[in-house]
Amino acid sequence: MPLLGHAIQLIRDNLGFIASLRTHYGPLVEITLQPGTRTLIVQDPDLIRTMLTDLGPSLDKGRFFEKMGQLLGDSVVTAASQKHVRKRRQLQPAFGRPKIAHYVDIMRAETDSAVDTWVPGRQLDVHRAMIRLSLDMLAKTIFADSLDDATFRRLRDDLSVVMNGVGARVMLPDWVERLPLPHNRRFNAARDAVRATIEKAVTELQETGRDTGDMLSLLLRATDEETGRPLTGHQISSEILTLAVAGTETTASVLSWTLYELARNPEVERAVLAELDTVLGSRPIAFADLPHLPYLDRVIREALRLHHTGWLVTRRTVTRTQLGPWSIPAGTELAYCQHALHRDPAFFPDPLTFDPDRWLDDAQAEAFTPGAFLPFGAGKHKCIGDRFALTELVTAISTIIRRVRFAPPPHHQEVRPVAQATVRPSTLLMTAHRRIEPAEQQEP
Repeated sequence: MPLLGHAIQLIRDNLGFIASLRTHYGPLVEITLQPGTRTLIVQDPDLIRTMLTDLGPSLDKGRFFEKMGQLLGDSVVTAASQKHVRKRRQLQPAFGRPKIAHYVDIMRAETDSAVDTWVPGRQLDVHRAMIRLSLDMLAKTIFADSLDDATFRRLRDDLSVVMNGVGARVMLPDWVERLPLPHNRRFNAARDAVRATIEKAVTELQETGRDTGDMLSLLLRATDEETGRPLTGHQISSEILTLAVAGTETTASVLSWTLYELARNPEVERAVLAELDTVLGSRPIAFADLPHLPYLDRVIREALRLHHTGWLVTRRTVTRTQLGPWSIPAGTELAYCQHALHRDPAFFPDPLTFDPDRWLDDAQAEAFTPGAFLPFGAGKHKCIGDRFALTELVTAISTIIRRVRFAPPPHHQEVRPVAQATVRPSTLLMTAHRRIEPAEQQEP
């Protein structure tokens, strides 16, 4: 429609509209998201991989990430090209194997603490609980020993406000955020408070020279490759803000969907529990156990396929660019939808069925199309926190389901995907029933 473009379709049913493009159009289709801009939805797996890998270094990240950078600051999540490469090198040690091994104990402790608060026999808003858990796990790995309890709780609350507000701001026109509205004031106040807390913690650690062993201490030891100097408090707070926004909602949604599917598929849940009993016995999960849980890995992989959180991942051409047989002008927005791609029956037979066994090696070799499954993207901009996220998912799920059995929602309660900044469950209320108490588990 003139001026509105495809806004009406996106407001009514954004996921349905984007998915319909795969049914009715070819590998590249143009839609209008913002007046005066061109957005090409890339639908073919080979073209998507070309865009992300071969063309990746020559493309900007597009409006979504550009807007996140304006709101939260320049970071590895929002940067493109060589700037992204430099920032990625700065942060990579925080997501290396030795650090992630250290994080597992923190993640497990936070999960146990969360489960302790759930009342047996009472309904739980699972998605909200998983957001709180994901935020606690991330914040504790960043600030394990750098903040006192009161400051940590305040920071967590402020991060929650920022995380909830950034999605709407990214999708709405720029002028909306300048209006003197209550939610704008709350967002700005929370963002400024997070920055102040982080910068104060940075200053205190610099003055004491203490190494607290958390991610904040590691970032303090990183250097800016352009200046050769340590990162400033503002640079560190920008990285932490964007990591929190990019990682918390996505992890929470995948956790929620996985618990939902386990509740709906008791035979899958029994198989996961049997594997955990075989590998762990009566002790809690440890980092060394992660490679020895292949069935749980397939369950998580299937949740990432069926319930992926990405609905529009953007890039932007800087110069005239060749993508397959098409010559694309400079300044064109490119986008792809992981949620729709992962549910395409051309690549995944019976795509709406939750089937972890589709990821068995033989089945995958027979049916899997390369490039059709991109849970963490691809190329130089592939998610820097992919191993961190998978470790969170395995640790949290294995800890939760050994202590709690969820009763699925009643049949009249529809649980459907809703796309805002990410794809999440609409409403997910399930009743929690105790299995065992943590005291019954032996420490490793």
